[in-house]
Parts: sequence; C-alpha cells; structure tokens
Amino acid sequence: MAGCGAHPAGEAHEGHALGRYPATTAYVTDTVVQHEYVSQIHSVQHIEVRALEKGYLQDVLVDEGQLVREGQLMFRIRPVLYQAEVKRAEAEAEYAGIEYRNTKALADSNVVSPNELALAEARYDKAKAELAEAQAHLGFTEITAPFSGIVGRFHVRKGSLLDEGELLTELSDNSSMWVYFNVPEAEYLAYRKNAVAGHGTKVRLRMANGDEFGHEGEITAIESDFNNATGNIAFRATFPNPEGLLRHGETGNILMGRRLEDVLLVPQKATFEVLDHRYVFKVGDDGAVHTARIEIGPELQHLFVVEKGLGKDDRFLLEGLRKVKDNDKVEFAYLPPDSVVKHLDLYAE
Repeated sequence: MAGCGAHPAGEAHEGHALGRYPATTAYVTDTVVQHEYVSQIHSVQHIEVRALEKGYLQDVLVDEGQLVREGQLMFRIRPVLYQAEVKRAEAEAEYAGIEYRNTKALADSNVVSPNELALAEARYDKAKAELAEAQAHLGFTEITAPFSGIVGRFHVRKGSLLDEGELLTELSDNSSMWVYFNVPEAEYLAYRKNAVAGHGTKVRLRMANGDEFGHEGEITAIESDFNNATGNIAFRATFPNPEGLLRHGETGNILMGRRLEDVLLVPQKATFEVLDHRYVFKVGDDGAVHTARIEIGPELQHLFVVEKGLGKDDRFLLEGLRKVKDNDKVEFAYLPPDSVVKHLDLYAE
C-alpha cells in the first residue's frame, strides 16, 4: 500500500501549487439499493397436450400461436372404431336390461330364485359400465383446451397415426407469469427483515433487451430449502401480463430493492483500490492525510455504501488522490456532503 500511495515529491508539491484540495465527510441517509438476479420466466400454467387414444389424427382445428378458450376443440382423432364400440356396448346393455326386467318379473311371481335375479342385475350393471367406458373412449377422440391459453408448436400433423399418450402440442396460460430467481442467504435474511418491517415485496423485471417490463411484480413464494451447493434459495415473483408480452421460457433480471437506514455514502471517485481493498485519504485536524482502509457494501450510481472503516465525522479527500501521499500535509476546502452528492456528475472525473 505504501508503494502504491507513494508518489514523487514533485507531484505532491504540484498539488499544493494548484490550491486547496476539496474534502468532505460521508453522506448519512436512508436509501434503497437494487439487487439484480438472473431469472427464468414461466407461464402460470404450461402443459403438454397429449392424445388420450390411439388412432389417426383426423382434424387439427387450431394453429400454432393461436389464443384458445377453455373448452375449445383443438384436435379430433378419427372416431369410427370408437363409435362402433359404443354401438356394440349399447346393444349389449339393452339386451342385459331386457333380460333383467324379464327375470325380475319372474322373481316377483316366485318363478325364479332371488339369486337368478341378482345375477341378471349384475350382468345389466356390467353392461352399463362397459357402455360408459365406450362412451368415454369416444369422448377422448375430441381433445379440448383445459384452460384458456396460447397453443405451442405442433409435434404432429393431420393424418398422423397417434399412439396413446403421444405429444400433440403445448398450451400456455400467459395471463400472469411466474418468474423464478435464486437469492443468497444473506440477502434472503435482509429481505425477510424488510418484509417484516412493512417495506413490501414488490419487484421489477428487466427484460433481455434491457427494457424494464411495464408492470410491477410481487414475491408470492419462497422455496422451503436452501441449495447447499450454492447457498441460494429460490424465490418466485408473479407478474401480470395483460398485453401478453412475456412468454414461457424467456429470461430476464429481477430488480429487488433493499432498504438501508442511516448508512454512510462516499463518492466512488474519493476512493482508490490496492490489492482488492478500498481506501480513502482521511484528513486530520493538522491537515495531514492518512490512508484508511474501508469496507464497502452495495454500490449506487457514483456512490459506495461504507460498512466499516469510516465514521460520519471523518473528513476525506474528494479529489487529488494521485497528487498526495501518506502523511502529506495539505490545505483543504471542506464541502458539505449533501452538496457533493447533488453535484457528483459535475465532479466525476
């Protein structure tokens, strides 16, 4: 550090020749810092639409990317075989019904035993069950939308021979979107503290093109366990999507604010780095400057949050860091920190 901070005497004298160095103290305030997390965007409902029966795909009644309503017919499998099965089951059920009614009439006249009546009734119930099953299979030849959503890519075409369970397409409900992102343990604890303090659970989304999504989201779920390998826990935010801009599978970045109270802010230009550590030049009462190591936290525009190494009354150089060295005595002009913060764009080198 001494090596990096030491400059030729001529440079220091040159600094004095330029006049006073501006100095200030840390700006003490409440602020909100933004944490950014890589995220995955999912539909609130995203399913695979599959064939429930095997056969030839007779009709495709929707198109890829089309918005369909709940209950709308999407595909029809050729129903001839299943219609025949229903006819056969209807005939058998009718035959069993006639047999049962005849047996019941005989049983009422004590011509046949109660056991014969019970057997006839059982055969009739079995025939009705087989009819219901055949009707269900026939119903499965028409595939309808289970909810309103957007049709995905087709995996089959009209005339395809389908197996039971074969994938036809996907269906996505994009009216709202679930956005998943991972949060480190320390930031999870800070989030919980802020949430308990009533600072809210609202988040924003930066899309892949750098624009912010036009609607604010809200944290609606936190996974139960931390990932021991990464030290992260998964959050889920829900965003309204009335314009349908977001689609299943997109990526983005979640922006989540964290409220900080009574923090010390220092201009980034007032610090310098040596071996991955940050330092400032503190100014003593006698005008001598001394290097002081600081620990910084979140980063704001032109500002660092100082966590350790600097008090609220400690003065430090704002400019001229390359023109002085440790223990140099300098003349300085004190600038109020609120004025410095307001004019940071002007002061930025």
